[in-house]
Amino acid sequence: MKPIALHGHERAITQIKYNADGDLLFSSAKDHSPNVWFSLNGERLGTFEGHAGAVWSIDCNWESTRVCTGAADNSCRLWDLETGKEIHKFETRTAVRSVNFSYSGKQILYTTDQAMRYPFEMNVYDIDSGIECVYKMENIGTDAKEKPTSSLWGPLDDCLITGHDNGTLSKWDLRNPGEKFLEMAPHRSTIMDMQYNPNDQTMFITASKDHTSQIIDTETLDTMKTFKTGRPVNSAAISPIREHVVLGGGQEAMNVTTTDVRQGQFQARFFHLIFEEEFAGVKGHFGPINSIAFHPNGKSFCTGGEDGFVRIQSFDPEYFDFKMEC
Repeated sequence: MKPIALHGHERAITQIKYNADGDLLFSSAKDHSPNVWFSLNGERLGTFEGHAGAVWSIDCNWESTRVCTGAADNSCRLWDLETGKEIHKFETRTAVRSVNFSYSGKQILYTTDQAMRYPFEMNVYDIDSGIECVYKMENIGTDAKEKPTSSLWGPLDDCLITGHDNGTLSKWDLRNPGEKFLEMAPHRSTIMDMQYNPNDQTMFITASKDHTSQIIDTETLDTMKTFKTGRPVNSAAISPIREHVVLGGGQEAMNVTTTDVRQGQFQARFFHLIFEEEFAGVKGHFGPINSIAFHPNGKSFCTGGEDGFVRIQSFDPEYFDFKMEC
């Protein structure tokens, strides 16, 4: 399981994401330049230049023609993937925390932080024929701990699902802006990441600072499985071919310099989806893992860490023969 280490960022990685085909890997970091790589050999294809602050989120549409990014420079930007040129800049009043293309690729969702006197926002823009705001929510909360830290489109793009700083999950009706028709509190602390089951959208996995990761039913937001660790979980993903999940995290970044690598638990940790038992770990980063993703074919996975490295890890043949003992 020899990894490919990609070093194209000067600061900590914030998010990594594959395109639908799995041939491209996108990475954003606390520096100003998101990157795109060939996932097969780790060659850097190019960068998207224009942001003036930490880039918190990145996403690619289904056809791999456009990329959107959200950053701390109070902007969400839409890019042409082939040329790397900026198509449109969405100005915001605070930092953009998460961005997502809809399943159709015709709409963009972005959420912003709550800062100073400005509340957080959730906006949806139609980018299919021009740029038009079709859903706008603001002044929807006064508590800073309620701000959304991660987001997903609901099945068939009919609703929005957000994970919040206080550990709650919310479901929003796209037909009635500002209307929250379901809310659950599966976590006790910040939800750092949410990712769908790659094979369908009936469930998704969360990662939280409360040292747990959970499988959540998309329809009801009920907890189906819980994976417990001894450190904050920053990201989690579900395998598309095995009943496995991988969790990434580790000790808080501010305490890394005072902690031994073994105590920090910076490895990617594998759990069985059904039995909730940890069966493997993969080391490599010398800081917390901030983002993690399975390749769409399930034969490799990728991690991005506080150390600024992106690591592509291919599985050995033994992994595919492994069976959990009941």
